[in-house]
Amino acid sequence: MTFTINGFDSFMLILVRISAFVFVAPFFSIPNVPGRVKAGFSLMFALVLFQITTVDIQYSTVIEYATLILKEALTGLIIGFFTNVSYYILNFAGQLMDMEIGFSMVNELDPVANIQTTITSNLYSYAVMLMLMVTDMHLYIIKAFADTFKVIPVGEAHIDANIYLLMADFIKNYFIIGFRIVLPVFAAMLIINTILAILAKVAPQMNMFVIGFQLKIMTGLLMLFILVKFLPTVSGFIFNEMIGMMKAAVQVLK
Repeated sequence: MTFTINGFDSFMLILVRISAFVFVAPFFSIPNVPGRVKAGFSLMFALVLFQITTVDIQYSTVIEYATLILKEALTGLIIGFFTNVSYYILNFAGQLMDMEIGFSMVNELDPVANIQTTITSNLYSYAVMLMLMVTDMHLYIIKAFADTFKVIPVGEAHIDANIYLLMADFIKNYFIIGFRIVLPVFAAMLIINTILAILAKVAPQMNMFVIGFQLKIMTGLLMLFILVKFLPTVSGFIFNEMIGMMKAAVQVLK
């Protein structure tokens, strides 16, 4: 398709969907990325897709065209949000780890989710984001989003009333994947608590609070050092969930 003034209305619909997606999508929506970079990327991406996408829209009034704009914005936001929501699993798992280790009182800003979170949550967020770039997952997301224009043509998105079921299904996976990530730390802390309970009976004069606090921190740091080896596995959990949620969001909008 050749870019002309007459086709500007179709181009705007494509640009709106892409801009809404980039605003909330994983990796692309990081607050540290300047707004001009996001706008420039959305514009160039829209120009490329405009050349290869067949757009057949019909409207007669400004209100109908505004409705199409709103529909495309919602389409991009829904796909981007359900793709990005998988990152909150890392926040959940990191907070559980820090509660066991003793780091839960220290909070930092997570640049991925843009919320206050704990140290381990931030560590996993940065690590998984790095894995996303190393494995070219961000390119896969771009290609997958470009394919949505074939599955959901411009102006033909239909938001299913049962979209809440998609979030309900995610909540189930949210806890399952989160506890899978935390399980090694839980096991280690269970052993430490058992040892402390035995010592409290054997030597009641010892201050188990002071000993246990330091022992849990040392054990927790050792476990985090060991779990670095399993970062690809954790990233695989998140990426699989991300792909599944993106596909499910597209199916809901068909």
